[in-house]
Amino acid sequence: MKAIWYERFGPADEVLTHGEMPDPSPGPGEVLVRVHATGINPSDVKLRAGARPGATMAYPRVIPQSDGAGVIEAVGAGVDPARIGTRVWLWNAGWQRAFGTAAEYVALPAHQAVELPEGTGFDAGACLGIPAMTAWYALYRDGPIDGQTVLVTGGAGAVGRYACQMAALGGARVITTVSSPEKAAHSGAADWINYRDTDVAEAVMDLTGGAGVDRIVEVDFAANQDASLAVIKPGGTIASYASASQMAPTLQFYPFMFKDVTLRMLIVYQIDPATHARGAAQLADWLAAGQLSHAVVPGGALSDMAAAHKLVEAGEKLGTVVVRV
Repeated sequence: MKAIWYERFGPADEVLTHGEMPDPSPGPGEVLVRVHATGINPSDVKLRAGARPGATMAYPRVIPQSDGAGVIEAVGAGVDPARIGTRVWLWNAGWQRAFGTAAEYVALPAHQAVELPEGTGFDAGACLGIPAMTAWYALYRDGPIDGQTVLVTGGAGAVGRYACQMAALGGARVITTVSSPEKAAHSGAADWINYRDTDVAEAVMDLTGGAGVDRIVEVDFAANQDASLAVIKPGGTIASYASASQMAPTLQFYPFMFKDVTLRMLIVYQIDPATHARGAAQLADWLAAGQLSHAVVPGGALSDMAAAHKLVEAGEKLGTVVVRV
C-alpha cells in the first residue's frame, strides 16, 4: 500500500516519507479499512514535530493521524463478516499505535470504525473523530443542555464550529467569541463577540441580562480564565480542551470554589467506550438528518501530506484539513 510515515521528529517536508509499505491484516477483533480520506488535526502535527515536552519516538516508524473515513474490506476473527463493505469513520487510529490513517489501508479494533450514514461523504467523516467528538464531549459529558446558555470560545475553530452547531441542536442558547466578522459567519452562531475589540466578560453579561452562562466550551483555559470566572454561573461547568497560551496556568482556586464551578479538563482520546458510543450514536442521528455542516479544507492527495501538515501548522485555515487517499 501507499503510505506516509516518519522515523524521527522534525519539519514535515524533512521527515515525512511517501512510499510503499506492506498491506496490514486485521487481527482478532479488528477490521481492515480502505481509507478514502484522512483528517489532520493540530495534535497530529505537534506529535510529528516532537513538540510535546519530553517527547520520544514511541515506535521506530509512525504512520500519522487518528481520524479518517473509508470502507471495511476485511475483518479479523470474532468480527461479523457482514461488516465488510460498510462505510465507516475512524477514531483513535493513531493514538498509542504505530500506524494511523495516512495510508491506503489501516487495521484497527472494530469498535473504532463507526458506520458513516449515507449522505455523509468521506471528507466529512474524516472530521468526526477528534473535532466533532471533542465538541460533543465538552457539551454533553454531563447530560442534556436544553435551556442552558453556552459560551463557546473560538467558535471559528474546528472544534468550536461543531460545538456551536451541537449546542443549538441540544436546545441551548449559544454565544461565541471570534476575532473577525468573517469568523463569526463561519461559526454559524447568532450571538458573537469579537474578543479583539470587545471586553468579553462585559459583553457576555450584557447579552445574558447579567445572568452569565451555564457552560463554557473552552479553547484556551489560561488566556480566558479571568473572563470565564466572571461569566460562569454558580454551579456552572467549564469544559476545556486546550490551554495553549500557558500549559501550566495558575488556577484561581478559591474564586472558582466559591462559585461551585466544575472544571473539566478533557481529551477525546480518553473517552470511555460507553460514553464514546453514546456520542457516536448522537452524531449518527444528526448526520442522518442532515443537521451538521462540515468545514473541510482540501489538503490534496497523499503525496501532498507535507504541505497539508504545514497548512495546519500555519493556523490560518478555517476547518479541518483533509487529504484524499
